[in-house]
Amino acid sequence: MTERIPVHVSEAEMRAQRESEARIAAMAERPRTYHVVTYGCQMNAHDSEKLAGMLEAMGMTAAPVREEADFVIFNTCCVRDNAERRALGNVTWLKEIRKLRPELMIAVCGCMIQEPGMAERILKQYPFVDLAFGTAALHRFPSLLERVLTERTRVVSVDGEDVIAEDVPVRRLRKDAAYLTIMYGCDNYCTYCIVPYVRGRERSRRMSDILREAEGLRDAGVKEIMLLGQNVNSYRGEDGEDFPALLRAVDRISIERIRFMTSHPKDLSDGLIAAMAECEHVLPQFHLPVQSGSDEILRRMNRHYDRARYLDRVRRLREAVPGIGLTTDIIVAFPGETEAQFEDTLSLVDEVGYDSAFTFIYSPRTGTAAAKMPGQIPAEVATERIQRLIRLQEKRQREEMARFVGMTEQVLVESLSRRSDRQVSGKGGHGISITFPGGAEDVGRIVKVRVTGLKNNTLTGERE
Repeated sequence: MTERIPVHVSEAEMRAQRESEARIAAMAERPRTYHVVTYGCQMNAHDSEKLAGMLEAMGMTAAPVREEADFVIFNTCCVRDNAERRALGNVTWLKEIRKLRPELMIAVCGCMIQEPGMAERILKQYPFVDLAFGTAALHRFPSLLERVLTERTRVVSVDGEDVIAEDVPVRRLRKDAAYLTIMYGCDNYCTYCIVPYVRGRERSRRMSDILREAEGLRDAGVKEIMLLGQNVNSYRGEDGEDFPALLRAVDRISIERIRFMTSHPKDLSDGLIAAMAECEHVLPQFHLPVQSGSDEILRRMNRHYDRARYLDRVRRLREAVPGIGLTTDIIVAFPGETEAQFEDTLSLVDEVGYDSAFTFIYSPRTGTAAAKMPGQIPAEVATERIQRLIRLQEKRQREEMARFVGMTEQVLVESLSRRSDRQVSGKGGHGISITFPGGAEDVGRIVKVRVTGLKNNTLTGERE
C-alpha cells in the first residue's frame, strides 16, 4: 500500500455544520427528542456519542426508549450477517410505529449503509426511512438532516472521501470513562473482513489533536480512556510518531487508567510491549485477535503471521507484564477449514489460556475474497465446532481467572449490579468485571477490592 496523507475536514466545512445545527435548533417544526440504537463495536458506540452530541446541538434531548422519541437513528454494523439482519428487522418494526405517529423520523447510518448496493436497497425496500448515510458522511449529519427538514425529501449519502473531522460535538454516555479515537479505517484486507470497504483506508489523527482531547477529558474528571482504532498498532502521526510514542505521550497526561483496542498481531512490536510495561497508567490488558490456530487458515485469511509468531508475541507480553489479561477473537468454519485445522485452533486456545474470547462462526460478506472461496462449511458442522470451542474456552477461562482469587484489584465502578442494588460492578485493571458490595454512590469511583471468588465469566470480591 502506498502511504497517503490524511485529509482533514476544513474549518469552513465544520463551521457550515455548526450553522446547520443552529438553524435546525431554531426551527418551529422539528423533532424535539431522539434515540440512537447502536450495533457493533466500540468505534460504532463512539460514533453514536457523536451523533448524540450533534443532535443535542440541534436542540434535541434524549428519549429513554425509542418508542417515545420523535427521531430514531439506527447506527448499524455489517461485520457479521446477524448484526445486519437485526438492524433491518428493527427498522422494519418501526414502520408500524410510524403508522400511529406519522411525524416520527427514522434514519439509518453507519457501516451497513456504506456496503455496495445497500443505499439502493434502503431506498427501494424501506420507503419510510427519511435519511441514510454512510461512515464517510458522519460529520455532515447536520446538513443532511437540514435538507430532510427543509426540502421535505428523503436524503441518502454514501459517497465521500475518507477524511478526519475534528471538533465534532460528543455526548458521552459516561462521565468517568471515555472513548478516544486515534485512527480510522484499515489497510489489512483480511479476506473475511468488510471493514476496509466500509470504514475506508487507514488514516491517523494528528498527535496534537489526540493529546488535546485527552487533556480535556482529564480536566473533565474522566478516570479512564480507551484509545480506539481498527488497528491501533498502525497509528502514524503527522511527524511519523508510532503507537508506542503516542501511548507514552498519553501516559504523561496522567489520566488514571488507559486501555486500547484493537491490535493486529502482525504489528505488535517489541516497542509497544516495552511501552506497556513502562507506562504508569496503561492497564495490564491486551486484546489480541488470533482468529485461527492453523497456519494454512491464517494464510488464507491474509493475516500475515503464523502460529509461532503469535505465540511468541504472547510469551513476550507475559514476560514484560506478568499476569496481563489476554483476550482474543476467533472465527470457526472459515471456508475449507478441515477438522485437523479446527483442532489446531483448539490446541492454541488450550495453550494460551485466554481470560475471555469472542467466538464467531464465519459469516460470508459480499465483496470480500473469502465469500467467493470454495469449501463453505455446512451450518451443522460450524455449529458443532463452535460449541466445542466454547466448552474448551469456558474451561480454560475458569482456570485462568482463578489466579485473581486473593489478589487486590482497583475497580472502576460502572453500575449497580443487575441482581441487587446492594452490589456494584465494574472492571478491574485486567479488564474483567468484578461484583462486590456497594451502592449508587460508588458509581464512577475507583474502589480497592480483594477478589474472593469467581462466577461464570466474572469475579466477586470484598472492599478493602
